[in-house]
Amino acid sequence: MEANRAMYQDLESILYTKEQLAEAVKKLGETITRDYQGKKPLMVCILKGASVFFCDLIREIDLPLEIDFMVVSSYGASTKSSGEVKMVKDLDRSILGRDVIVVEDIVDSGMTLSFLKRTLLNRGAASLRIATLLDKPARRRVELEVDYSCFDIPDAFVVGYGLDYNETYRNLPDIGVLAPRIYGGEE
Repeated sequence: MEANRAMYQDLESILYTKEQLAEAVKKLGETITRDYQGKKPLMVCILKGASVFFCDLIREIDLPLEIDFMVVSSYGASTKSSGEVKMVKDLDRSILGRDVIVVEDIVDSGMTLSFLKRTLLNRGAASLRIATLLDKPARRRVELEVDYSCFDIPDAFVVGYGLDYNETYRNLPDIGVLAPRIYGGEE
């Protein structure tokens, strides 16, 4: 884990430790299990950032479920959303009449998930809920209801536990605030 220790030098602070993340994901899994008793939800992972959270979350849900994946982007190599949503990989199956839970790493501007929610409801999902690891309501640019969230976070650029900056830092087991000197922000 020598590489991980070096990456920690790029962080201003740790927001959530791997232990805090595990506990929050466990609680969220229990909540979804209660809410979907008697149902077989389709869990949709938004790649790449949500992959670590998604894998941990589905193991905490004690229900039969199915999974699928989408790649949707509004960031590129930037730290801010461009506002233009691009669907790179669509679902592999129909969601007509299905109870769908979209799993995202972080809800920031809300643009991407607002677009996805409209798109998937138009395809005939019986229900659609959003589960996110991190919610950053201070940055919201559109009205969007987040149904499940592990943590509300301040307006800071965070990495780790699947979240990245320019495809780096995803493998950090904790979530930390990236030092602005790394991405050209102000100190």
